Amino acid sequence: MAFIANKKKPFKINKELRNYLESYNREVALPIDYSYLLRYENAIPLYDKKGTDTLWETVFYSYSEIDEIYDALKTIYADLRADGDLSVMKHLYVDRVDVCSYGNSRPFRVRIVNKVNDNFDYFYIKNADSSRIYGLELEHILSPNRISYMTSGDTLVEEHIAGIPGDMFIKNYLNEPNLNAIRFCKEFVKFNERCFVRLLGDMHSSNFVVDITPDFEEIYYRIRSIDFDQQSYEGKKAVYLPQYFKQNNAIIELGIKCLTNESVLQYQREERSLIAGRIRVERSRIQDLMSVMMEDQICLPDNLVQLKSELAQHYRNNSFLQCRSMGEVVMKSLELVLAH
Repeated sequence: MAFIANKKKPFKINKELRNYLESYNREVALPIDYSYLLRYENAIPLYDKKGTDTLWETVFYSYSEIDEIYDALKTIYADLRADGDLSVMKHLYVDRVDVCSYGNSRPFRVRIVNKVNDNFDYFYIKNADSSRIYGLELEHILSPNRISYMTSGDTLVEEHIAGIPGDMFIKNYLNEPNLNAIRFCKEFVKFNERCFVRLLGDMHSSNFVVDITPDFEEIYYRIRSIDFDQQSYEGKKAVYLPQYFKQNNAIIELGIKCLTNESVLQYQREERSLIAGRIRVERSRIQDLMSVMMEDQICLPDNLVQLKSELAQHYRNNSFLQCRSMGEVVMKSLELVLAH
């Protein structure tokens, strides 16, 4: 089983990564930063519709500052969703600001509501961590999902990724008679492969969501990561394979019933082929990103030694042992995808 013993150490954005973010329009001047949101005066627990504690707290700001803060948050939302078009702001208002005290980055979640039709959306404001930014960029380039996020100094702004939380899906949907078990298990195999190729760790059921799309004949499933803190940090190979987390055991058991070894190998090859195609399309961008990541230190030295040793054994390829950084390990993994 995959197991993470210690809380991850955050890493600052260095000059080279900042230049990359500026080159690809990810770095934006924002009206307020993460530290400003810490100036709340009070907070109360947030409960869901069933009265269960969500482990988030709704925060309240002083009367003298609240208008300024909420206007700034609407401006940030316009930057994130409408490329800075402030005309969308007149229909929006900030309904709530929540903080998650147990998360690695202690994020703030902002609920934005359209006053015309009561439609709502969320976005998140966090302390910027270079590991997470590499994770977001690799997700944007190598997965079938596009990611909207911005940085501003030491502040990170992320879109909300919609879907059914993985733990809720396992509890409420996995045994439903309408579930297309083969299609869902196929998607989990492909998700498992994406995480392993780009070395995104800690994908237990609380850190991904399931997007369900009804089609005219069938239902399609897409599993999406929502937590990118553990990008290329841990030393254990199993941490980068969602199949080894006990929280995902119900999915694995279903997959054993529904899929043959031959079909699993087929889906793994399909996903690696798709990743290779995305690398070729975005060759310039992935080269720019990896040139920065390979020179950055985003893990503890012991983790690097352990991971490159385990991957060398897994792939029967000793070239992993020559890697000097986690970025080089990821690059070597991507090179193997392209080679095959």
